[in-house]
Amino acid sequence: MATLTQEKATKLSLLDFKNISTRTFWITSISFFLCFFSWFGIVPFMPDVVKDLGLTPDQKWNSIILAVSGTVFARLLIGKLCDKYGPRLCYTWLLMLGAIPVILCGLVQTPTQFLVCRLFIGFIGASFVITQVHTSLMFAPNIVGTANATSAGWGNLGGGANRLGMPLIAGAVVAFGVADGEAWRYSMVIAGIVCFLMGIVYFFFTKDTPKGNFKDLKASGEMIATKKDQIGFLEVLKDYRVWILFVVYAASFGIELTVYGTMDDYLQNTFQLERVTAGNIVLSFALMNIFARTLGGFFGDKFGKLKGLRGRVLFLSFILSIQGIMLISFSGATSLIVGIVLLILFSLSVQMAEGATFSVVPFINKKAIGSVSGIVGAGGNVGAFLAAMLLKSKSAVAEKAAIVANEGLGDEVIKTAQSVASSSAVSSGYLLIGFVVVVTALVSLTIKFSAEEENEEAPKGVNNLKPELIPVTVKS
Repeated sequence: MATLTQEKATKLSLLDFKNISTRTFWITSISFFLCFFSWFGIVPFMPDVVKDLGLTPDQKWNSIILAVSGTVFARLLIGKLCDKYGPRLCYTWLLMLGAIPVILCGLVQTPTQFLVCRLFIGFIGASFVITQVHTSLMFAPNIVGTANATSAGWGNLGGGANRLGMPLIAGAVVAFGVADGEAWRYSMVIAGIVCFLMGIVYFFFTKDTPKGNFKDLKASGEMIATKKDQIGFLEVLKDYRVWILFVVYAASFGIELTVYGTMDDYLQNTFQLERVTAGNIVLSFALMNIFARTLGGFFGDKFGKLKGLRGRVLFLSFILSIQGIMLISFSGATSLIVGIVLLILFSLSVQMAEGATFSVVPFINKKAIGSVSGIVGAGGNVGAFLAAMLLKSKSAVAEKAAIVANEGLGDEVIKTAQSVASSSAVSSGYLLIGFVVVVTALVSLTIKFSAEEENEEAPKGVNNLKPELIPVTVKS
């Protein structure tokens, strides 16, 4: 394949498919979309799965926990692997190996088999890290925030599009004569096959960097090892800025996952909406990823041009504080119209905060973009887990108290009391989480950069964002 470009792209030209950076952007975004589509693909079918496999409520909840837990460890590992082997090979193997548990999920016969598949399916959630690493290596500092945010936002759509896509696949399968109760199995198998095929596409149509693949660069002597490999992964772990961004992403992406995951029930209990209506409202907010996350990266880049790397941090802190304020305000909303307006503003700000976070990440340690991206990305899942546990525990306590207080008054009265108690508990949880987000926004201001790192924002540093190569003498 001829070399199409030797430098990082300084603009995001979406239709310039001859440019390796643009082509990689599209392929990595689509791969990310498919991974998230498959990761959450079983969600629309859970009622069928519960009935087919006889899952208990605890087993259903455990399947969610396992899927998130698998992703945390996979993200931590995949970042380091990207630094060593390059994002192209890492994504190829993730797509092809990750397709296996997706396919097997459609073949399970027992609850235990289902839980094991859910654990390993969670590994494809690490796709986010590879996408961020690959776009960071393909795009220059002046546009990397926008590229990272756009690829992540469009990829995240897979987690919402599955609500529409999977039922459509199931409908098509049923049209071919498959029983309704078996359609979820065929849908998961099809999703897994598509992921596997995308792994082949990734291998043949992308490169690690605009100058070539890590393997080829090492073979030519142009790249023998990155300095990151010499300083080690522990060096990355010692950087306090990595852990602040870990918390920031937990407070943004982690909270988004939790809020969207609990919002269906909250809207029904608080505003007496029908389940279908509540579900469509939540889905519409998830679809804001088409543009909202891109805005976060775009403004991160703009503030970077105006104020250097410090400007990126200032914007991140600002938009994160807005997110917290919106969630605090929403928690006390009693009017549906006011609640919807506040929820729109929350969705816009939380997705912009996610984009702004990864407009900062590539500049923390450019010798270890993968490791930093992996740690920060894992923060999102940790945040989702902790927030979900908080809301679940508060809701469970409140509902039990409501049952005891209304014992003997009839099922309808108890059901209503449970709904009111759950709404109140989740509302107080949103309030607490909102304040935590605001505090996190203030903490993010402690992220500092050296004068040397700040200079990377200067025009002369446009194409300097790459693994630092160590020249060596190659024996003939």
